[in-house]
Amino acid sequence: MRRVRMLLAVLAVAASASMFNSSTVAQTATPAPAATPTADNAVMLTIFFKHDESRPLGELNARLEKQGFYKAFPPDGVEVVSWYVMMGVGQVVTLRLPASRLREVNRIIENSAWGAYHTEFYPTYDYKAIGIANHEKAK
Repeated sequence: MRRVRMLLAVLAVAASASMFNSSTVAQTATPAPAATPTADNAVMLTIFFKHDESRPLGELNARLEKQGFYKAFPPDGVEVVSWYVMMGVGQVVTLRLPASRLREVNRIIENSAWGAYHTEFYPTYDYKAIGIANHEKAK
């Protein structure tokens, strides 16, 4: 149920971005020129790239190379906030990007990561400053 809610949230962001984007195009079309994430249009997206443990790492890396994953991801103009290996899971990447580029990022992952990874997407926001401030206040 939680995954369905997260997926619906991501879809809502994508839908609202495409409603206000005058250059809305078909899913397979070339994206509009890269926009820069700003305070009023940026979203953060955490992506879990879960390893397919039924195949050895060398085979997965060969598939990623064949599909052009590292050439395409992350796309120019999309900020990588963090990129970690989570042992037993795979890689966890958090991006900051303009909402209008969400579809582009999704398509890159569909075309270049699927088959090597199972993916999960989570809309994300930066809570660090608030959490630390609350901690300091509580001391």
